[in-house]
Amino acid sequence: MNSGLEHWVAEVQPLFDAPTTCTPPREMIATNIWFWIGFVAFILAMLALDLGVFHRTVHEVRPKEAAIWTGVWVGLALLFDAGLAHYYGTHQALTFLTGYVIEESLSVDNIFVIVLIFDYFMVPRICQHRVLFYGILGALVMRGLFIGLGAILLAKFQWIIYIFGAMLVVTGVRMAFKHDERFDADQNPIVRVVRRLVPLSQDFNGKHFFTVETGRRVATPLLLVLVLVEFTDLVFAIDSIPAIFGVTRDPFIVFTSNIFAVLGLRSLYFLLASVIERFHLLKYGLAVILTFVGVKMIGERWFHVDIIWSLVVVIAVLALSIMASLRWPAEQAAVVVKTGSIFGGRRRA
Repeated sequence: MNSGLEHWVAEVQPLFDAPTTCTPPREMIATNIWFWIGFVAFILAMLALDLGVFHRTVHEVRPKEAAIWTGVWVGLALLFDAGLAHYYGTHQALTFLTGYVIEESLSVDNIFVIVLIFDYFMVPRICQHRVLFYGILGALVMRGLFIGLGAILLAKFQWIIYIFGAMLVVTGVRMAFKHDERFDADQNPIVRVVRRLVPLSQDFNGKHFFTVETGRRVATPLLLVLVLVEFTDLVFAIDSIPAIFGVTRDPFIVFTSNIFAVLGLRSLYFLLASVIERFHLLKYGLAVILTFVGVKMIGERWFHVDIIWSLVVVIAVLALSIMASLRWPAEQAAVVVKTGSIFGGRRRA
């Protein structure tokens, strides 16, 4: 089984590095199946430690705890990057770092939507970590499948990269100019499908996704929230996966940078949830980044942007949009905070 998978990786990976007019070929890494097994085993061990030890007892995650865990996940990502630099060189390390920064920044827009969902359904703060934990497990599986599918498509049909690039440009422009509407669960198609297929209780039952009412087993609103969180990540993955393929075609770097960003999403949510609206201009920075990566993908046969300059552009745009948000705070009378997502904006009082 392993030998078959190793053979598939050996066959597919050279196709990612087919030379174009302006982009020189680069060394691919992680052709050994044990790279993948070791990384996945490490992630599963960290998740088990997180849920089984540090969050064994359900509790509200405070900003201090969230800051510590954010530091842990960022530190692990940087340690992994240092390992890449040591064994594979500066280029691979910068590539991972660029992909990680892009994915982490896009996850902030994801946080906007999760805050919106939690607020609308009035999810008890003590239950929010449980929803996000299982949401992350689903996200890991979905991202892995998306990355695998993207890798196969790019290996077989290299012109797909232009479609990915066009998708990112369209998404970036849409994010900058789309005026979102208020989230309404009664009109949301996902909510309506779940309510039609699954009997739901009216009230939460602590941390449980299911409960028993009048002798029958029914789902609690917590399960509905979990489905919405999973669908949210599915929507954002459609943007983020093509974005990382715009940085590198190496499946291992694509996968690892994505996974580290997703793993840090929970702690980042609890760290930023109460202040996320202060970064009201960040969506425009994300729009510029998506458009930049999309243009880079579309034009890669005619021009090459070195990875160090890609990293500089991404960090500079993020820094400018954050500083601008703090320098020019949103008007308190503003009706809506735009997120650029399909779920709509969050209304202010």
